[in-house]
Amino acid sequence: MSGAHARGRGRGRAGAAAPAPGRATASGPVTAPGGGGTAGSWGDGGTTGEWGGGGSAGEWGGGGTAGEWGSGPAAGTGGWETADLFGGGGTGGAAWGPGGGTARPAGAGGAAGGPRVGAVREPEARAARAARGAQEVAVGGSGGAGGLGALGGVLRGALGGKGGARGDIGVDVTASLVVFLVALPLCIGVAVASGVPAELGIISGVIGGLVVGAIRGSTLQVSGPAAGLAALVAETVADVGVAMLGVIVLFTGLLQIVLGLVRLGRMFQAISVAVVQGMLAGIGVPLMFSQAYPMADAKAPGTPVENMAGIPALLAGVLTDPQAMIATLLGVVTIVLSFVWKKVPGPAGKIPAALVAVGIGIVVAALPGVDVRTLQVGNLLASVQVPGAEQFARLADGAVITAILTFTVIASAESLFTAAAVDRMHSGPRTRYNTELIAQGAGNTVAGFLGALPITAVVARSSANVQAGAKTRLSRTLHGLWLLAFALLLPQVLALIPISVLAGVLVHSGWKLFAPAEFPKMWRQDKGEFAVMTLTTLVIVATALLEGVLFGLAAGIVLAALRMSRTVVRQHVEDDTANVVMAGNATFLRLPQVIEALEAAAASGKRRIRLDLTGVTHLDHACRSQVEEFTAQQRELGLRVELFMPGEETRPDRAPDAAAPNAAAPDAAAPGVPVPGRLPRRRPVAAPADGPARPSPLPSADAEWFYLDTRPLPEEQRHGAPL
Repeated sequence: MSGAHARGRGRGRAGAAAPAPGRATASGPVTAPGGGGTAGSWGDGGTTGEWGGGGSAGEWGGGGTAGEWGSGPAAGTGGWETADLFGGGGTGGAAWGPGGGTARPAGAGGAAGGPRVGAVREPEARAARAARGAQEVAVGGSGGAGGLGALGGVLRGALGGKGGARGDIGVDVTASLVVFLVALPLCIGVAVASGVPAELGIISGVIGGLVVGAIRGSTLQVSGPAAGLAALVAETVADVGVAMLGVIVLFTGLLQIVLGLVRLGRMFQAISVAVVQGMLAGIGVPLMFSQAYPMADAKAPGTPVENMAGIPALLAGVLTDPQAMIATLLGVVTIVLSFVWKKVPGPAGKIPAALVAVGIGIVVAALPGVDVRTLQVGNLLASVQVPGAEQFARLADGAVITAILTFTVIASAESLFTAAAVDRMHSGPRTRYNTELIAQGAGNTVAGFLGALPITAVVARSSANVQAGAKTRLSRTLHGLWLLAFALLLPQVLALIPISVLAGVLVHSGWKLFAPAEFPKMWRQDKGEFAVMTLTTLVIVATALLEGVLFGLAAGIVLAALRMSRTVVRQHVEDDTANVVMAGNATFLRLPQVIEALEAAAASGKRRIRLDLTGVTHLDHACRSQVEEFTAQQRELGLRVELFMPGEETRPDRAPDAAAPNAAAPDAAAPGVPVPGRLPRRRPVAAPADGPARPSPLPSADAEWFYLDTRPLPEEQRHGAPL
């Protein structure tokens, strides 16, 4: 690259000086164009690399925080992951790349820009590459550990990960297969639990991969039909029919897109963690009890409460039916494997537990004398149900509107909360919440148009993706392709899977959502939040998901309001004075406590009452009015009342400050002239030239002391004693 276009960078990790513009750096801590240098030029892994990958300020590099043509943007620019040469979405834009963000002098593409082949400066870039071709060939393959030279750095930036391009592609393909194996039984199981054909669950899984996965929002989060919505979908289908499901999901997606476009994605983060955990637990408990029946080849009675009440009868039926016993044992084995399989040493432990359980179930179901229910999967394309005019005509139905709003809130919240959880699992690019909400909306719009299940981000698949070592969006996109290929080419294999195994997979998912260990943990951390969490769970189980979430939000708001209104009130009597000291936030929620303290002071029988409110950080109108009314009433009864209001520097428990810097208030009278209801104000006494300042005999200029009456108190004023 010529000196006109290359840029010098800051110091690398080893404190090496930046290379001169347009010049390859030396070996050592600052490597020549190659890989792995601390400040590599065209290198891979440099901290301040030029054309380098992985640098914190890489040019043409991957993973840099301020790279030109590089990826990984924190302070600006370009790259093949966040603001690539042929794409958009950078946060700060770069001189050569289209970088997109707030400063893109030679590029194009916005924060969510898609691929754009051919950048404005591509001819110049091509010429620059040709000019340095010999050097690239000579040293591009050498360099530090893991370096792949210029091509490796650029391709690595394109994939947005660490290591070479070839290694990233291989890891992502492997991770996509792992996610596919986890997602397949979950997609089918969620569909069965939702009371819809299994094909619709597979279609939603395909859309979650190919549509949501391809949109730049979250890098490693995987979407598909979620177990958390299974109970809600089943209830909705029972109320309005499966034909209306497509319309509900379609408009849910459109609303999510609108919310993302108006940048309300982060709004869903402003919800109490206790409410979220209570919501997940409230989803998990009904899911476990509802799937206990399919696990025994039986049909669930209906509501969560009915399902819980019917468990004893279900167990009695299992004990008298050998085939139901076999199905139940398959489900129990699936649950046990889901908990313990990850502890199996060696390569076998890498196989998803759900896949192992499915394999065991297929073998057992094929044995002579075994007659358990298996999955019935039809033609995937024939199961598509595009909503028609009759379905759209029912949009005015109150139940349909309620379902749309419920799906929108729950699906959006679950997806974005999952994104926050997945971000904590890896150190790669963070989720763009508004873009991810648009991606979820696009997926639900397509799913609704095809009459499929609603889509959300799923923790199980996302964590499997992270644990498999995925680096880019390629893994989550490819898993949708594998689902589609499997369902189209091998549908007969799906018909061999016992339903009880899929029910066992969902019982385990319900347990993970319930997360019983979170309840004692929350109790130890915050008992108030524990109450909110528990109430949210109980209300969801007893009523429905939307009602429970709304109740939890209301309980969380009330708890926050009570804590913001914490008021400390202390009372004590000394000599002839009843003292009331208040601190904290005095709002109407604490009015009974304030009134009780004031009445106790009045009933003490002392001739003087001192009210110290200087420690109150917020005094709302209700409490202020109550204090002022109390003061006026006690004056009428002949008592003397001292009132120290918030914001005063002079307090009744210490001597007045002689050096108070504030000037007298505009309404203060001249020195020595008493004001009715208030002590006379005087300016601070100046310190003599040969000694420290003498304390003022009266309060400083900013004090506001209100009294019952205006009778002169010369003796006490002379001694400077506050009344």
